[in-house]
Order: sequence, then C-alpha cells, then structure tokens
Amino acid sequence: MLTIGELAAYAGVTVRAVRHYHAKGLLPEPERDHSGYRRYDAAAAIELIKIRTLAEAGVPLARVRELLRADEEEFAAAIADIDARLRAEIRQRQRHRERIARLAAGDHLALPPEVVGYLDRLRALGIDERIVRAERDGWILLAAHSPERVAEWTARKCEQIADPRLVDFYRVLGQALDEDARLDELADELAAYFTRLAGERGDDYVDDIDLEPALVRLMDTLAFDTVPPARRLIELLKRRGWSGWTKLERVASPGDRAP
Repeated sequence: MLTIGELAAYAGVTVRAVRHYHAKGLLPEPERDHSGYRRYDAAAAIELIKIRTLAEAGVPLARVRELLRADEEEFAAAIADIDARLRAEIRQRQRHRERIARLAAGDHLALPPEVVGYLDRLRALGIDERIVRAERDGWILLAAHSPERVAEWTARKCEQIADPRLVDFYRVLGQALDEDARLDELADELAAYFTRLAGERGDDYVDDIDLEPALVRLMDTLAFDTVPPARRLIELLKRRGWSGWTKLERVASPGDRAP
C-alpha cells in the first residue's frame, strides 16, 4: 500500500495534482487507515498514470473522466482519435520548426528553393545587394500569397535575367542608389525593353501578376523604401507607356493622348 506521496512519485505527478484529481472526481479517494493516513493500492497508481497520460496529451479533464468510465471499445476508439490529433500537431510543429530554422538562413526565410536560386543568380551577376533585398522581400509576400505560382514566376524571371539588357538595367539601377544619374536614359531603355518583350511574347507575358491592389501597393512600398530611385524611375516609365513596379502594365503615354 502506498502513501499519497509514494503514489505521486510512482505516477510522476505532484501530491497537489493527486489532490486536484480527487477534487475533480477523477481518482477515488480511499478511506483513512487506523493511523489516519490514506493508503493507495496498485490499481490507484495505474489509474493515476492513465489520468496523467491523457491530461498531458491535452485531453480536457471532463473528457478524461468520461474515458475512465468507458468500456474497452470506446476507450480504444478515443485513444485512436487522440493519437491522430497528436500526429497532426507533430506535423504542424515540425513545419514550424522548419520555418524557425530558416530564420537563421537569410534568404531561406519563408522562401522556396527556386526563389533562393534566383536571388543567388542575381548576386552572381553582380546586382547590388540592396536590389536583391528588395526582390527578396517581394518574393516573401508572393510566396505566402500564391505559393502554387512561385515556380512559374521564378522560371520566367530566370529566363528574363538571361537577357544582358535586363541585367544592365539592374546594374544601372544599383548605381542610381548612390547617385541620381542616368534615370531618364534608364527609363528609355527599360520602356523599349518592355515594349519589345510584349511585342514578342504578348502583354500577358509582361503583366502576369494577378494580385489584389492592396498587396501590390504593399510590395511597391517595400521596393521603394529599399530602392528609393525606383519610385522616380516608375514616374519616368509612366511617361513612356508603362506603369507599375510589382505589377507592370501598359498605359497610354502623354504623347499618345488626344490634345
């Protein structure tokens, strides 16, 4: 026979927990012996271990009480349900662990491998790190919003930066971060590039980002805060028939409008 302290030690709980389970009606409270102490048998220890195990698994105490009174078939079915829930929680926590691990991995924060590869390619081409950061921040939002399209979009971006003219655009924009030079010339070159690309592949190829206006504005703000000349460049582009940073669209340039 066990004292309450010995029972608690065997079951891996505190004496306070044993008394709490008594108060909740989960564990029967034995009568006191002739010495005035409550004594517990092995059955009480087994019952207490069941209570502790179920409680640690997140089962509410009211449900624990029901399970302790259930027959074997009902108890087994309930345990199977609890096990399935715990497995799902483990999978979710594993995903959280993977995301937390990526926090220390730079570009790997919330970004799929293909995007990381694209950003590494920009660095290899000598693109200013501030521009790479602006791209990265935009991709974090895109990957969270439309993960199913990330592979398609990154493949297109990798195809585009194979064009030396677009790479030159990135490099000149990097120079403009430190001196507001060549932006007019850069706007001319970029507008010509977009126009040629749209002529070859269609406007849909250039403008294929289907996002809510609020998200587009958020991504534009991120880019403009990181690469301030980009805002001025977009203003210049609009005069040349193209508008937007995150979502590029063909617009009527001032010269195309009727007087």
